[in-house]
This record gives sequence, C-alpha cells and structure tokens, in this order.
Amino acid sequence: MVVVQYLRSVVFIGLMYLSMAALAVVFAPLAVADRKFAHAGIRAWTRLVRWLAHRVVGLASEVRGPVPTGEVLVAAKHQSFFDIIILLSVLPNPRFVMKKELERAPILGWYARRIGCVSVDRGQKGRAIRAMVEAVHRERGDPGQLVIYPQGTRVAPGTLAPYKVGTGVLYQELGAPCVPVACNVGVFWARHSLYRRPGRAVVEFLPEIPPGMELRAFMTQLEAEVETASNRLIGRAAFDGPELR
Repeated sequence: MVVVQYLRSVVFIGLMYLSMAALAVVFAPLAVADRKFAHAGIRAWTRLVRWLAHRVVGLASEVRGPVPTGEVLVAAKHQSFFDIIILLSVLPNPRFVMKKELERAPILGWYARRIGCVSVDRGQKGRAIRAMVEAVHRERGDPGQLVIYPQGTRVAPGTLAPYKVGTGVLYQELGAPCVPVACNVGVFWARHSLYRRPGRAVVEFLPEIPPGMELRAFMTQLEAEVETASNRLIGRAAFDGPELR
C-alpha cells in the first residue's frame, strides 16, 4: 500500500504543476490588465489542487472558522505548501509576506508580485522589518488580507521555533485586527518528501485579536493560541478520516 500511495503522490504532484502552468498561461493576459484576474487564476488553481489531492491521494482539506473578508492581518501556522494553497483558495483578497527568493520562482513569482505580495530579505533583520512595513503601507490602497507566518518559515509538526517580532510590528503599524490561523497540514504533506499521506488536512481560522494590544502581550497571546490549536489539530489527525463532513 505504501508503494501505491507513493506512486499516487508522484502522479498528484505532476498534475499539480502541469495544471499550474496551464492555468497561468490562460489567465496571464487578463491578469496583466487587471489584478482581480490574477486572484481569479490563483483561486481556480488552488481549488483544483485541493480537489486533486482528495481524489488522487485521499487527502481531503477542510477550512474551519469564519474566513476573514475585510482588512486584517492573518498570522498563520506554516507547515507546508499545502497550507498556502488552502489559504489562497478561500481568502477573497490575500497577499503574503514572503521571502525575497520567491520573486524569482517561475510563475509563482510573477503572480505573487501581481497580487501585491511583499517580499522580505530575511538576512537583513532590522532593515528587513522596516522595508516590510514600508512595502505594506504602499499596498494599503487595495485593502485585503495580509498573510504573515510568525515563525518566518515552514515548521514541521512537533518542532519548536520562535515567533518573530515582525508580526507584532505589522500588527501595530496596520492598526487592524489579527486573525490567528492554526493547521495540521504538515502531518500529511511533509516539507522534504514526495509522499502525501491520506487523511484530512485542516486549516482553522481562530477568533480575531482586536487592534491596540501592547506588543509583548500580543505576541504572547498569538503564539499561545496558534500553538495550542495546531497541537490539538495534530493530535486529532490520526482519527480524522479523508471524507469531508
């Protein structure tokens, strides 16, 4: 069974990237003219990937909690590429804080820039935070959901990694609510593996944190809520089957 699942995983990955290329070409002329078509193309592809994951490898995906629609900071747990895909499939006007290297990625880089994603040179630390804040303010003419990963990178389930202060700085600069997001996606879609495990990957939007909190108190609350909820989802992963409720 493991060999069969591995082969299904390889087929799924091939279909995922072939469909990315095909839809990118289809939507590109419209996306050049209007940013909303870049969002439409991304949404079409991410929803297709979720469907393919369910049908090809038995990996269903579920979104819990109210999906934010206004101008908010979304502070999300990041375990694999699949949690990005799920967020992009449901958020109406998302843009991400992403590492600068992704700007050079074929297809992904161009579409990321087109929807207003903010690139950060993680090696510059303090200067990177200032540049990130400036870039975010430049994009505020198009209100939406700004997604940031507080730990700064993908973190495998069960691994401890510090929450970086840049999330708190953005929270204070924007003066907007923050919606924490938990997930268990890394249980099924590991960072350095082609194998996709069947089951139910869950991304959960938690109750929003209102604006105006002191920085340290905000960071403490954010980490506690995201880690507690993610650990709960990870603990349930072995019991949740692949069928959506």
